[in-house]
Amino acid sequence: MSAGARRTLRSAPLYVLLWLVGAVMVTPLLYAFVSGFKSTAQLSRNTFGLPSPWVTSNYTDILASGSFWRMLGASTLIAVGTTVLTVGAAALAAFALARFAFRGRELLFTLFTVGLMFPFAVAILPLFVLLRTFGLLDNPWGVILPQAAFGLPMTIVILRGFFREIPGELEEAATLDGCSAFGFFWRILLPMARPALGTVSILAIVGSWNNFLLPLLVFSEQTWWTIPIGVQQFQGQYGADIARVFAYLVLAMVPALAFYAVAERQLIGGITTGATKG
Repeated sequence: MSAGARRTLRSAPLYVLLWLVGAVMVTPLLYAFVSGFKSTAQLSRNTFGLPSPWVTSNYTDILASGSFWRMLGASTLIAVGTTVLTVGAAALAAFALARFAFRGRELLFTLFTVGLMFPFAVAILPLFVLLRTFGLLDNPWGVILPQAAFGLPMTIVILRGFFREIPGELEEAATLDGCSAFGFFWRILLPMARPALGTVSILAIVGSWNNFLLPLLVFSEQTWWTIPIGVQQFQGQYGADIARVFAYLVLAMVPALAFYAVAERQLIGGITTGATKG
């Protein structure tokens, strides 16, 4: 038996396991997608079969409703705002913690890492009081600012490890050419850190998109409801129409799945690069 055949044989159990895990993850999505084309009566009679006939109105009615697109726009706006604020602030903080030597630097970095262990649920009551005091309830900034604050620790930890691996000689050469510290950060460091920046941006977008508790806490009016809140409200309104609920769930997942499919290579590449450099 050749060496290649032996390697393939040894890898066979791993491939089988990966296919099984993939099937377990994809099957519920396919079931929800197909069920969205049925009526509730069809689901009762034929739970696992194909629709007969195919009921496209479950999807088209949702796509034709203005509330769905309004929530989609609100989720997108909040996710983009959170990402820009989180990555921008964390990049500056990580640059200072990685490239400047000052007293208390490691203590400050330790405080950020401690933030990774701080559960969001503990801060609900004081956060609500704080947002009410500053008049940020029913305001998208009431979601963007806390999400950015809770996203800073992880983002700083990832970016600091990447920034520290940039050779010091490169910074010295830039300084000799008349480049300021901020100029080095903006013109040289950030372009070199694109994999890490892409990774933390994807994590921030996905985290904001899936956040349910904070928007539920902040928004009492429908104007700024996000997709997760819309899913809950739709289930409450059409709880008896299970097929329509399936259709709404699928449409709510499509933007996140599409974004992840496009950004998957960037996410994995950034994590791999960070692990190698660390």
